[in-house]
Amino acid sequence: MAPRSGPPDGGWGWMIVAGCFLVTICTRAVTRCISIFFVEFQAYFGQDYARTAWIHSIVDCATMLCGLGFALCYSPAIAMVGKYFNKRKALAYGIAMSGSGIGTFILAPVVQLLIEQFSWRGALLILGGFVLNLCVCGALMRPIALKEDRKTAPGLLEQEYVPEAQKQDLKRMSICSPLIKAWSHECLCYCSWKEYDFLLMPGFMVLAVSVLFMAYGCSPLFVYLVPYALSVGVSHHQAAFLMSILGVVDIIGNITFGWLTDRRCLKKHRHFCYLFAVGMDGLCCLFLPVLQTFPLLVPFSFTFGYFDGAYVTLIPVVTADVVGTSSLSSALGVVYFLHAIPYLVSPPVAGWLVDTTGSYTASFLLCGFSMIFSSTLLCFARLAKKINRTHLRSLTNDTHSKHHIWTNGAIAYSVTGELDQKDAELLSVDTSSYSNR
Repeated sequence: MAPRSGPPDGGWGWMIVAGCFLVTICTRAVTRCISIFFVEFQAYFGQDYARTAWIHSIVDCATMLCGLGFALCYSPAIAMVGKYFNKRKALAYGIAMSGSGIGTFILAPVVQLLIEQFSWRGALLILGGFVLNLCVCGALMRPIALKEDRKTAPGLLEQEYVPEAQKQDLKRMSICSPLIKAWSHECLCYCSWKEYDFLLMPGFMVLAVSVLFMAYGCSPLFVYLVPYALSVGVSHHQAAFLMSILGVVDIIGNITFGWLTDRRCLKKHRHFCYLFAVGMDGLCCLFLPVLQTFPLLVPFSFTFGYFDGAYVTLIPVVTADVVGTSSLSSALGVVYFLHAIPYLVSPPVAGWLVDTTGSYTASFLLCGFSMIFSSTLLCFARLAKKINRTHLRSLTNDTHSKHHIWTNGAIAYSVTGELDQKDAELLSVDTSSYSNR
């Protein structure tokens, strides 16, 4: 396959979007529906909130941390969408990631009915059969060759923009192993070295720290929304309906934010759209403890679901803006890997707070403040970067102006020197004429 100059922004890319859409249904939506099993697990095993929460947290952690199960499907599917789209990347991600919301909307009431008809064991067995559709999704993932992914060592050595130090590194790496030479004409050592150089970028470091706090804040809500609704007197079907509302509004957030941030007026402000969505979800969590009836929990599900879909759509887009398309696959792997630790820790910590305090207030407040801190951190980092750019620009302008002043001063100094020399000559002439008299 001949390498393309850039992403096609269509064609088979829409099949990739469709495959990614089904992947998010089979992975993220199914994982969210485990919260419906929470009360069943707690009643059957007779455990407290903290221990029961480990079931959901281990599933999420394994998806983001290992190369096992859902992890082998989720991250590659997300990265493939970024390979096929550039101009309409946010819209493509919005459609692909909306599978999580649609899946939650459909599966939440279905899972509740399956539990009532076949018990939690039968419901899990049926969900397992549904997840086998991931094999079909894998068949849709056709690789694409881009020119930016095929930079060989000889080609880089011929480029004028490559620094001399890197050219020397390439020359040394070209003889690092005879086996590599025989296996490929490309400098694999250089490629593997450059693949993760984005880890040292300040912008990616700030994004990584922000993701840690964001993931810590969003995970417990999907675990404890149904148990919290049941604890305030909401029926089982109404509690499952809250998850359905959250899921369907999640779709609207996915698609509308994806479409809006592809517009020319907002394309340059994707970072701020992302942090605004994360901050709004944090505010929703702060207000959740005072919402103790079904009519009040419905607006919460609408608001939280919309902004959850919004920022989930923008995670790959913001990551691509920070590291570039060529490193997107590796960067997304790191970003989703960073989700693993908060996903593992936050539900049990929230459950421990519920067991200790006897209410959900402390857990939801911790989630809300964590997401607000994530948004604030990105905001300050962005503002600091902008201030730094302005400062550097002013320093550059000052340097140019000082250069002109120095040049004029030198000219003035040389002219003054010439005048002083002429005055000295005139003075010597006057002195000699006076002595002759």
